[in-house]
This record gives sequence, structure tokens and C-alpha cells, in this order.
Amino acid sequence: MTAAPQNTKAGAEKIAVTVSAVVPLNDLVTRFEFTRPDGAAFPPFSAGAHTVVEMRDQGRTRLNPYSLMSDPSDPSIYAISVRRDDQGRGGSLFMHRNVKVGDAMTLTYPVNLFSLDLRGRKHVFLAGGIGITPFMAMIAQLEQSNGNWELHYACRSEALGTYADQLRSHYPNKVHVYFDDQNQAIGLEDLLDGQPLGTHVYVCGPKGMIDWVHTTAAEHGWPSENVHSEEFLAPQPGKPFEVRLCKSDITIQVGEHESLLEAMERCGVDAPFLCRGGACGQCETDVVEADGEFVHRDHWLDDDDHACGKKIMPCVSRFVGKTLVLDR
Repeated sequence: MTAAPQNTKAGAEKIAVTVSAVVPLNDLVTRFEFTRPDGAAFPPFSAGAHTVVEMRDQGRTRLNPYSLMSDPSDPSIYAISVRRDDQGRGGSLFMHRNVKVGDAMTLTYPVNLFSLDLRGRKHVFLAGGIGITPFMAMIAQLEQSNGNWELHYACRSEALGTYADQLRSHYPNKVHVYFDDQNQAIGLEDLLDGQPLGTHVYVCGPKGMIDWVHTTAAEHGWPSENVHSEEFLAPQPGKPFEVRLCKSDITIQVGEHESLLEAMERCGVDAPFLCRGGACGQCETDVVEADGEFVHRDHWLDDDDHACGKKIMPCVSRFVGKTLVLDR
């Protein structure tokens, strides 16, 4: 019998896990595998889903989203791959430096914001760097259903080509790898022009790559609904600011190196989330009063929402000014 989910006041439901494997893949990337301590099966997930990993770092709780890259047909294990970011906010460094086999950790139930469109006649995957991770699960899922796919994977070098050798060995006719240090690049225009009607394109990687794919596809007449992307944004530092939360009846301070969402959580305020990267819309919050400027960084709100100053995404956006009152 599957254990009942562990509930939480805010965000997604949680799952207690044990770290079952820590596998360094190259100088920057390590794979972490998890099992359930009671031996139960994990909740099912579809390829493209992510989980949020909870880390207890010297009294601070870090919550980082990572794509599930394990085979969706194997409910005994969840796996993620984490790229170490020495200039980041500390989550990836914590995973690389502190997490070891046997540790008890907490994950959220999977959420999919980057799913395969199974109506597609063909699926073309474009990966940049650690953006390869969701495609590992997508490939496993499509291979089991005899789906038509191909992968184009851009890496900085052969040494940093995470899973590149494995993928080329298993699927030599479907996987194409390009190394920056060898002046190799994806020929995107020819690639897009050569696809059959009904093809869907998926891109995961740096922001510049994602924008390039969307812009080029639009210029070549691709319907927007046939081009899919995923980018989780990390909250950027900024000047500290003060926020009044009218429902909670408290005033909180948002520090330079924490997000508004993290500040609310630190103060014990219920703060919903699913992705924590500005993409899902779960934490969208109404603005009651504002005297200042918003620094919007999300993918969720449209230009009109940004301009009107009536909504904010606390996971990635900030505020510069005197007064901010939120309906939270």
C-alpha cells in the first residue's frame, strides 16, 4: 500500500525519501537517486515533471526545483541531476557538498509544466547543458511507446557533456551532440525547415537558447503551440524591502539575498508554490497598495499584468520603493 502524502501548509504535498545513490558525472554535475524509506512506490509522474527538493542548510530551508530524469515507468526510484553553481544562491552547493547516501530528505509530489504533447507526430528535443535532464525521461517514455523523436544537445565540451556518451551509444541515429569548444552549433533553421507537419519542438537550457528557438521558430512559421520550453528562474538579489501582508496582519523584511516568497515562509506565512521559478502561476499574489516600482522576472504574468502593478509573483520578483501591501 502506498503511504499517504505528508501534508504541508503551503506548496505542493511532500514525500519523505532516502538518498540511495550519489553519482558524480563530471566536474560540475552529480546525479542523486532517491527511494522511499518504507519501500513504497513513488507517485507516478509523466516525462517533463519536476520535484522541489527541500534542504536543511544550517537552520535555513532551501527549496529548489529539479527535473525528474528517471524512467517514468519505474516507480521505485526518483532521480535528478544537479549542476554545481559556484556563483548561485547555495542550493546546488549544498547538494554537492553535504548530501550523502543514507540521508533523509524531503521532495514534493511531481508537477509537470513541460509535458510531451502526445498528439505530435514527431518530437524534436533541443537541450543546452543541464537542460538535458527532462529529456532523459521524455526519451524513456517515447521509447516505450515507439514514439518518433530526435535530440540535439549543445554542451560546452566533451568533458561536460552530461549523459552525451550514454545517449549516443544507445540511440546513435537519433542523438546529435554539439561541443562549443569545437565550434559546433545546432543548425536550427535547417533543422526546423526539415521537419514533417505535426512535429513538436521542446527546448530546455539557458535563457538565450530558449529565446533563440522561440524566435526562430516563429520566423519560420511554426505555430506557438508546437514549441515548448522550460526555464526555472533563480531569484536574483536586490535591495532589501519591506512588505505589509494584510491578511496575515504582519510586516516583513525581504533581505537582499532572499525572495519575497522565502521571506514569507521564514515568517510562517502560508505561501503556495509549485515551481518556485516564475513559471507555474501558483504563487500569484494581488497587490493592495504600492508606492514604488516592481522588478518583474516571471514567465507567468503578461505585459498588461506587469504594467498595471496589481499582481506580483513572489518567487522571483522584487519591489523597489516605499510602500508595498499584498493580499496575503
